[in-house]
Amino acid sequence: MVNACETVWIKCLNIIKDIVEWQHYRTWFEPIKPVGLKDKVLTIQVPSQFFYEYIEEHYVNLLAKTLKRELGKEARLEYRIMVDSGNSKNKPVMMDVPGHGYKSYSNNEMDFPLVINNPVKNPFVIPGLKKMQIDPQLNPMYVFDSYIEGACNRVARRAGKTVAEKPGATSFNPLVIYGGVGLGKTHLAQAIGNEVKRLHSNKVVLYVSSEKFINQFVDHGRNNAINDFIHFYQLIDVLIIDDVQFFNRAEKSQDAFFAIFNHLHQSGKQLILTTDKPPKDLEGVQERLLSRFRWGLSADLQVPDYETKIEILEQKMKNDGLEMPKEVVKYIAYNVQNNIRELEGALISLLAQSSLNKREIDLDLAKKVLRNFIKSASKEITIDVIQKMVCDYFDVPYEKLLQKTRKREIVQARQISMFLAKAFTKNSLKTIGEHFGGRDHTTVIHSCQTVKDLMDTDVLFKESVIELQQKVQLAAM
Repeated sequence: MVNACETVWIKCLNIIKDIVEWQHYRTWFEPIKPVGLKDKVLTIQVPSQFFYEYIEEHYVNLLAKTLKRELGKEARLEYRIMVDSGNSKNKPVMMDVPGHGYKSYSNNEMDFPLVINNPVKNPFVIPGLKKMQIDPQLNPMYVFDSYIEGACNRVARRAGKTVAEKPGATSFNPLVIYGGVGLGKTHLAQAIGNEVKRLHSNKVVLYVSSEKFINQFVDHGRNNAINDFIHFYQLIDVLIIDDVQFFNRAEKSQDAFFAIFNHLHQSGKQLILTTDKPPKDLEGVQERLLSRFRWGLSADLQVPDYETKIEILEQKMKNDGLEMPKEVVKYIAYNVQNNIRELEGALISLLAQSSLNKREIDLDLAKKVLRNFIKSASKEITIDVIQKMVCDYFDVPYEKLLQKTRKREIVQARQISMFLAKAFTKNSLKTIGEHFGGRDHTTVIHSCQTVKDLMDTDVLFKESVIELQQKVQLAAM
């Protein structure tokens, strides 16, 4: 049989349903239980301190209006807050709190004092806003337009674009992006977040490092507010966790993240994780978490190739309004081998030296700066060295490379040699052509384009070219 308080609450909910978004209604009103009605004071039970504070901050006016409509102008609201006693043998402690403001309470039967006016704060709230709005913690500079696509990152970047267009609605959930230091994991992860915010302004997006997540978990644990912590993260639509490999030293944080992961995934929300190695190689992370990491797509980032490094440098220069001789750009791209971060660092060092010394940027300055920046200066590679290397690789006589023959193996070796000469030397197209029996620059352009096209369509051909690129790079060390 429905009692008086339940009848009043049901009537209130019928009004609230038509005003509040369905998802918010399910999250914030369905868990509430009416437990008493006396002298026009309705008492409702809420599951936690965090829940009480959120209702008071965001829905108190709505509750007041609906309650006065049912009970009259003198209607009032009180809360009964369920508080974990910290002992699994004891039942949750119930605390009654008047609506419209926080108070301090304690309970003699509790093992610890409860302070209602010391609420658990949303760690990402934007100051000055009355409505709860989570700061996504995203760097606005990290967008897809500034993330150059190449063979080193194509799968991850395109998967990221797909996720951003349909967060939580693809098979890429979670999307795990892995790779070494300085290869752009954070940039790509945040680019996805920024794109989601652009395309889906109603989505709640949050980027957080694993270390910050762990520190927040520890802080909430000290305040006996782990449930509030988990509940907060379960409100996120697109959750981005950076460097999840650091969970290996935080067993209890893994337990909390497991609960958060399950809730978000089952609710159709999107998870994006970054790590320095593929999930199967993560040590110290619970197997139940690793199995969930493998539910979606794991995409790796590799060291960018020579052409991608040039594009990255040119994009950086364009964004900063800088100009630099092409030969200098090629020199930096060729000599900085490890990662994108070092590539950009070399560019910044060169610009700094140019500015401080009031000197134009040229190849000599680049060599001087990079001598202190990279492990060893590279030897100059000549067209002759490349020609002989390609001839040895394909077992083609050197003199045949210069003759006008249409034999497929000779033509292909000549085209690859021109492609490598353009990529690894500072010679003009005209000079390269002259080294191949006096051919003109249009032949060099055609050869380079043919090599690029074949690399996109012929796997074995691409492997041969990549292997030769590596040989040339080693020869320059």
